[in-house]
Amino acid sequence: MPVKGKVFKACRRCRALVSRDAIECPICGSRDFSDEWEGVVIIIDPERSEIAKMLGIEKPGRYAIKVA
Repeated sequence: MPVKGKVFKACRRCRALVSRDAIECPICGSRDFSDEWEGVVIIIDPERSEIAKMLGIEKPGRYAIKVA
């Protein structure tokens, strides 16, 4: 069941935030999503971003910090 107020769902494999009607993650291709996620980080340049390196993010996008 969708969580009230959340516009996105999170990919369980790569933590990318996608629209609620997405069927496949545009970052990793997974179809395993969660409505239970916390925090948001937006990565613009993963090669220069220390946060992206810490989180293991290799592609630009919007990501959840924690996914259940």
